[in-house]
Amino acid sequence: MAGNTNFDAIASTTLKNYRPKLHDNIFKRVPLFMWLNERGRKKSIDGGEKIVLPLAFTKNSTAKGYSKYDLLDTTPQEEITAAEYVWAQYSASITISGREVNQNAGSKTRIINLLEAKTMVAEKSLREVMADDAADSTLDSESKLNGLQSLIDTTSTVGGIDRGGVGNDFWQAQVTASVGSFATNGLNSMRSLYNSCSDSGADTPDFGITTQAVFEYYEKTLQNSQRFTDTKVADGGFENLKFKGMTLMFDPYIASGELYMLNSNWIELDVHPDADLKITDFIRPANQDAKVAQILWMGNLAVSGPRRLGKLTGITA
Repeated sequence: MAGNTNFDAIASTTLKNYRPKLHDNIFKRVPLFMWLNERGRKKSIDGGEKIVLPLAFTKNSTAKGYSKYDLLDTTPQEEITAAEYVWAQYSASITISGREVNQNAGSKTRIINLLEAKTMVAEKSLREVMADDAADSTLDSESKLNGLQSLIDTTSTVGGIDRGGVGNDFWQAQVTASVGSFATNGLNSMRSLYNSCSDSGADTPDFGITTQAVFEYYEKTLQNSQRFTDTKVADGGFENLKFKGMTLMFDPYIASGELYMLNSNWIELDVHPDADLKITDFIRPANQDAKVAQILWMGNLAVSGPRRLGKLTGITA
């Protein structure tokens, strides 16, 4: 056999060893994914036609006071429904030609270096595509993540629930459109949105994501002594500021003039455990002198309480 006869063993071991780094570089190098990947916001869901999140959407009408021998209300309740999200899938291929295998045949180190370089390119490409999709307006696509623009809004059907339907206002996010000048309206709009997303202060947004420009508008309003940051996030290399109890960061993929306020209890990254950046074995096509492996991911962004999530749009200087 031509080339390095141990190539497959070296390749599979190399990619297996690289996988933890691959996972970190994709989910810890994008502010939104970094936050979603921590503290229980990432959920492992091991199958099903769709991702299903049970919801309590209305009050129980039997909850009331009574006296002595009053009859108790036993009216059956229909207070539980569910949001259903499609599985989105992503892949990136790592290919190596027979020529490259042969050229690196004399050194295990050269094969490892070549594979790591190819994997790094695939990883960066996949990270960029997923981060861009997570910030846009796509919904219910099997080839794109649900995007924040549509998940956190007052219109459109999300999770199979029509936000415009009678009695479905519970499924609408808090949105302030066309904020305009941050210098004039920014802080008031942020305060109002934060409070609107809160449950009387008991369940508040803990993460804000915006553009670099809006981040700097907010930073400009602060005194040096007030620039409190989340040290853990800062240790990860991300610039951040605090607004009330919320960590605010900027992300290059967020659309111009937008700022999102998120709550860990009501938005999650759902992932299939068998396709969480799984790296397949190398296989050789029947009609090519080459081998190919794939990085596979399957999951989606899902919300279970949009009224605790919010956004500002149309922010200018």
